[in-house]
Amino acid sequence: MRYRTFGSLDWQASALGFGVMRLPVFDDDPAQIDEDEASRMLRYAIDHGVNYVDTAYPYHRGNSERFLGRALQDGYRERVRLATKLPSPKVKTAADFDRFFDEQRQRLQTERFDFYLLHALRAPHWPRLRDLGILDWAEKKITEGSIGHFGFSFHDSYELFRKIIDDYDGWAFCQIQYNYMDEEYQAGTRGLAYAAERGLGVVVMEPIRGGALARNMPPAVREMWDSAPVQRTPAAWALQWVWNHPQISVVLSGMSTMEHVKENLATA
Repeated sequence: MRYRTFGSLDWQASALGFGVMRLPVFDDDPAQIDEDEASRMLRYAIDHGVNYVDTAYPYHRGNSERFLGRALQDGYRERVRLATKLPSPKVKTAADFDRFFDEQRQRLQTERFDFYLLHALRAPHWPRLRDLGILDWAEKKITEGSIGHFGFSFHDSYELFRKIIDDYDGWAFCQIQYNYMDEEYQAGTRGLAYAAERGLGVVVMEPIRGGALARNMPPAVREMWDSAPVQRTPAAWALQWVWNHPQISVVLSGMSTMEHVKENLATA
């Protein structure tokens, strides 16, 4: 496993992070996680060097955090930095900050989140959260030790991305969608560069665009890859393209099979 500097933090993150949002399930029902197989996959990844695990309140219809709380028993919680996210669209009052936070600590069976994000910030969410006092709330949690580092994930325009960063000097990191088809989409390459210039760690989601970049390659693309001196799968090409940007700290993969885990570990 390769490791990378995480923004301005004195910590090295595994190049590959485990995104706990596309786990194996029963009967094609996202709520019914195959916990035995998912635990085997997660622990295998950690045993082979992954030290960043990412989840969120709504993943697997609310069951991702619950699963992860169980899967990280037996000493695995202490071997990783755990990230989860406040469900921004669901927050209506300032009281919701603690309500969701306490529920998430119970689900994940932990008193502390190493990394805590505002989930999927868009134009309607950021002003509301900011005006409700989310930044003061987060700073209190950091002071008391229940949050290690505070950040946000993002799905909107570059202009809003830059404004959110400029609105607060305390961001430690951000999470953006980025892959070779999305250089100009949402935060994009400009956002990646801006966040890195400001010292933020950058976590990338959707490096394979939900699996779309691992299948149905156009013949011209396949021909080009086949001519390369190093042979890789489409998923590996997609991951390597993202890792080729040194500003990126962690690339998340939502892995659904042990085969995905092993291939991505080898690629990393």
